[in-house]
Amino acid sequence: MTDKIHLDRAHLHRLYGQMLRIRRFEAKCVELYQAQKIRGFLHLYDGEEAVATGVMAALEERDAVLATYREHGQALARGVPMGPLMAEMLGKVQGSCRGRGGSMHIFDRQRRFFGGNAIVGGGLPLAVGIAMADKQLRPGAVTACFFGEGAVAEGAFHESMNLAAVWQLPLLFVCENNRYAMGVPLEDAESQTEVYRKAEAFCMASAPVDAMDPIEMEAAARRAVAHVRAGLGPYFLECRTYRFRAHSMFDVQAYRSREEADAWRQRDPIERLRTWMVENQRLSADESAAIDASIAAEINAAVAFAEAGTLEPLDELERFVLMDSVVQECDSREQPA
Repeated sequence: MTDKIHLDRAHLHRLYGQMLRIRRFEAKCVELYQAQKIRGFLHLYDGEEAVATGVMAALEERDAVLATYREHGQALARGVPMGPLMAEMLGKVQGSCRGRGGSMHIFDRQRRFFGGNAIVGGGLPLAVGIAMADKQLRPGAVTACFFGEGAVAEGAFHESMNLAAVWQLPLLFVCENNRYAMGVPLEDAESQTEVYRKAEAFCMASAPVDAMDPIEMEAAARRAVAHVRAGLGPYFLECRTYRFRAHSMFDVQAYRSREEADAWRQRDPIERLRTWMVENQRLSADESAAIDASIAAEINAAVAFAEAGTLEPLDELERFVLMDSVVQECDSREQPA
């Protein structure tokens, strides 16, 4: 097993570009939400981009991913195309779930991205089932399950941890600890604030990681995935991060101070990596401009694709109730470009 990363120019540019792509995509989503083109809830990943980017870099196509309701970054990092993702945000038929999932329920069967879950910790028992099936049907495949630190208070968390350990499942638990379960500070909800230590009760390998450091985050993810893929059992990774924006677009953030938020912004993973690359001659002004232009063009194309899409006709709303219909539709419909 190795946690070494080849920090060549191309790899650094991919890492930086992927995080910036997530950040800019969500900034556009805010604009569309304020214009009432995106409806319902919208939970942003702003500040946590290094987690999804690092974990996805360590995974393979055969692996499975279960996300939280803050999953736009996870979906993009997994390879869900931005066009269908934006169309899903706008509730269009051309979306990855035909507009039926929206912001909190992104799903992509082809990429084994098994969706976000609006229920806190809802993906944990599903991950156990998928990992159990993959242990028999896809030897060597890893299931990565993302969840927030607030989910560790759920009964399903402890049940899932226990079963994963007892059955030695190929399961990576990715706890995105952003310190606030909605508006409750971690220290007010948990007697053990070093969340990774909860895995010790289940005799499970675990580690904390500074998820505001993109390089350290990817290295820790590769180390954890290598452990799981080698058949050594599940692994618990506590990713210590921070969301720069509110819990959702309806959140007034009365539970944390501006000083605290500003202090964390000084550790912005995107700016942190960009600064290091510039100082070490790994990113020139022209290269930075080219990355910016590429992301801007992709976002513009995604928005145009989504806005040109159509809403599902009312007479089709009863479709996909039966599993046979879902399978047939998924097998026959091509993924939008």
